[in-house]
Amino acid sequence: MGGVSSCCGPRRKNNYEPLLLENEREAVADLLQYLENRTTTNFFSGSPLAALTTLSFSDNVDLQRSAALAFAEITEKEVREVGRDTLDPVLYLLTSHDHEVQRAASAALGNLAVNAENKLLIVSLGGLEPLIRQMLSSNVEVQCNAVGCITNLATHDENKTQIAKSGALIPLTRLAKSKDMRVQRNATGALLNMTHSDENRQQLVSAGAIPVLVSLLNSPDTDVQYYCTTALSNIAVDGTNRKRLASSEPKLVQSLVQLMDSQSLKVQCQAALALRNLASDEKYQLEIVKFDGLKPLLRLLHSSYLPLILSAAACVRNVSIHPANESPIIDSGFLQPLIDLLSFDENEEVQCHAISTLRNLAASSERNKGAIVEAGAVERIKELVLTVPLTVQSEMTACVAVLALSDDLKPQLLEMGICEVLIPLTNSSSVEVQGNSAAALGNLSSKAAEDYAPFNAVWNKPDGGLHAYLVRFLSSADITFQHIAVWTIVQLLEAEDDQLTNNIRSSPILMSSIRQLATSPPPSRGGRDLTQGSEGDDDYEDDGLDGEGEGEIATLARRILDLTEDVGNGNEGSHFSHQPEASGGGGGASGGNVGSLGSEHAALRASVHRALSGGH
Repeated sequence: MGGVSSCCGPRRKNNYEPLLLENEREAVADLLQYLENRTTTNFFSGSPLAALTTLSFSDNVDLQRSAALAFAEITEKEVREVGRDTLDPVLYLLTSHDHEVQRAASAALGNLAVNAENKLLIVSLGGLEPLIRQMLSSNVEVQCNAVGCITNLATHDENKTQIAKSGALIPLTRLAKSKDMRVQRNATGALLNMTHSDENRQQLVSAGAIPVLVSLLNSPDTDVQYYCTTALSNIAVDGTNRKRLASSEPKLVQSLVQLMDSQSLKVQCQAALALRNLASDEKYQLEIVKFDGLKPLLRLLHSSYLPLILSAAACVRNVSIHPANESPIIDSGFLQPLIDLLSFDENEEVQCHAISTLRNLAASSERNKGAIVEAGAVERIKELVLTVPLTVQSEMTACVAVLALSDDLKPQLLEMGICEVLIPLTNSSSVEVQGNSAAALGNLSSKAAEDYAPFNAVWNKPDGGLHAYLVRFLSSADITFQHIAVWTIVQLLEAEDDQLTNNIRSSPILMSSIRQLATSPPPSRGGRDLTQGSEGDDDYEDDGLDGEGEGEIATLARRILDLTEDVGNGNEGSHFSHQPEASGGGGGASGGNVGSLGSEHAALRASVHRALSGGH
């Protein structure tokens, strides 16, 4: 035990020998005097510490008890950073075979372990070994204090690995099942403190902690519930641990769902967070709904306590990832509280969780998209999106892009004036916000309505309008941005709106960019069938890593030139009479060529949609 070992000579056969050594007599007298003036005495240095040290290293167990009790009382009232000269006698007292000495010494050490520097020094001086021995004691008081000390030591990150490697986890796990509630609290608290790194979590799992922690979720003690719930939440961060939990703990979700109705706010919060982490996996997303987890989550969303709102919102977001959960969540009444949380400017993360959940709920069903719009989500987004933080803007614009996939909703969204907020956001400082906003505009432009007046209304305003956005994206160095822009222009032209066509045709800078993009070489068609519809074109990747993306841009740009009659062939109006719908069907005199191009539009559309409906 470091420098302490030099002081450990052979013990006398009779530990209770009544005769005291002269220095021990003096130390007793000095200590009594110091204790009478304890409020003005510094016991951590000088003569007071010397007296305590003498009694600690005595072979007389009564003197050791006096020293240990004095250390325990002193440190209970005052804790400060101490040196080795203070810790050595306390650590030596831990090696005593007397339960009273062990109990008091471990209490003193646990008090000193509140100080961050002391935590490190205690471990570096070998304090873990005697504490582990005391955890194995038959005396409950000794167990309780030893585990409490380990709990304090484990709050320092630099100690966690040392504790995990020391062999402490197995006795800690065993003591978590103690019949003594104090021991149980300390042990589960220590296990919790060991769950903050991946390496330690794996060692805890190997030590058999998972079934113990799960069983203690039903403890009558709130602190034990909290420690175990939080520990399991941390353990569930790792995918391999979630699989282990799924295979070995069938009642875990039910227990956590019940704890969301606990009398303790902190237990409710940690139960929701544990379910949130579990809901990273499909199995748990479904189980949370199956075991009636939506009811307490909805109640927590209405809480006035921020941690509860945040934990519930995060959990619902993960649960909403599974397509099968979309309708149950909507039918359970989540839409209005989620929309209300979009205005929760106290916490950006809550806003992000709320809007991401709405986007997930809209991903797979036209019915759900309609319900979300009807509940007022788009009006709230329009009201807030220009002023919320960038992360929230990104989620909001992505949600609008998903909603804009619905042909039935497009006229309604345009009538709400959603373009007026999307256009300024195409010039955001965030690339994600730019791309999401542009994709939303593109989705709206495809088969939007018979009346394209909303697009004409925003051609030059706000912030330069649709025109400035298209010019900016066409000249972007990002191929994806170019791709969205040319595709959007094709959709607008295929609407056959005279004013819109004239707006595009009469813009020299727009047409100049189109001509430049149209001169790129045509795409290579080897190995990819562009006559497939979007559902069969899963291999499409708009990543700009090869020439195919540029080739599709060039093809769409030439299509624009054709539609705007820019080729100057004098056949005014002839191109509009036989055009397929934007979704890419054949037919008409130019059926072969146009059918192929229409499928290219579908491929781009599918690519953008895959990128933006990524809630699932």
